[in-house]
Amino acid sequence: MAYDQELAARIRAHVGDRPGLTEQKMFGGLAFLIGGNMAIAASGQGGILVRVDPGESDELIAATPAEPMEMRGRSMRGWLRVAGADVAENAALGEWVARGTAYAGSLPPK
Repeated sequence: MAYDQELAARIRAHVGDRPGLTEQKMFGGLAFLIGGNMAIAASGQGGILVRVDPGESDELIAATPAEPMEMRGRSMRGWLRVAGADVAENAALGEWVARGTAYAGSLPPK
């Protein structure tokens, strides 16, 4: 399954023209990076992938519709998957974009 280009365009609109912003195809989707650090992506499996502070992962999983992202059968702390239906509203998508870009922007540039 290819990533949802409409969702990618919506993410792009929320991300805006932040300094150090780049786009890169990865994980079968389209990722938005701040200073070389992935912030958020339109996933090739549907929905979005969001990078957050690993210390906040469990709380976000408990309080939101986010699920842990799994890679090769391992749960990845600090990486969350959110279904497309849960970001259908622009306000919900904007919250996830804000979380992802804030965390990625706090990391040292690569």
